[in-house]
Amino acid sequence: MPDRPTDVTKLSVRVETPHLVMRAPLVTDVPELRLLMRKNVEHLRPVSPLARPGEDSTSLTELSNVIARQRREWRQDRGYSLVITMKHPDRPIIGRLALNNVVRGVFQNAYLGYWIDSSHQGRGLMTEAVRGIFGFAFATLKLHRVQIAIMPHNVKSLRVVERLGIRREGTALGYLAIAGAWEDHEIFAVTAGETLAPATEA
Repeated sequence: MPDRPTDVTKLSVRVETPHLVMRAPLVTDVPELRLLMRKNVEHLRPVSPLARPGEDSTSLTELSNVIARQRREWRQDRGYSLVITMKHPDRPIIGRLALNNVVRGVFQNAYLGYWIDSSHQGRGLMTEAVRGIFGFAFATLKLHRVQIAIMPHNVKSLRVVERLGIRREGTALGYLAIAGAWEDHEIFAVTAGETLAPATEA
C-alpha cells in the first residue's frame, strides 16, 4: 500500500458538517484564538498538560509559533490540527481538534484530541465535529486507525465517544501527564470500515 496519499498536505482542505466547518489554522486566527483560550482557561485546565514555568500558551508569540508548527506538520503529514468554526456568516472559532502523531507504514494511525468552548457545550457540536473528522481521517488521509484517550473523570468527553458508539479498548494506567499528574486514560479506537452510531438530534 502507498505510505501516504499524495494530496493531503493541501492546507486549503475544509471538513464540513451540517453546522460546522473545520480547517487548518491561519496566522490571522491568533487574536481570536487567544481570546477563546483565555475565556476557557479554567474550563481546559483540568484536561491540559501543565505549562512550563514562565510559559503562557495564550501569548501572541506562543500561539503564532504553535500555528506555524501545526501548518508545517500538516505539510509533512505528521499531524493535522484544525480549528472548529460555526457555519454562521462570520464563522466564529469555537474549538480545536487534532489528529496528532500520524504514523504511516504498517500502523497508519493517528491520535485524536479535541476541545470546545464551554458556552457551546451541550449542543452536540463536539460530537458532530468528531464524527466529521473520521471521514477526513479515513477517506482523505487514508489512515487505518484513530485512537482517543480520555481520563475517566472527563465525563463530557466520554459522552462524545459513547454517542458515536466508538469501541473501548481498555484502560491505560498513568498514560499521560495532565495538570501536573500522571493520569489513567480510557482508550477508544476506530478503524477504517467501522460504522459509527447514527446521528441523532442534539
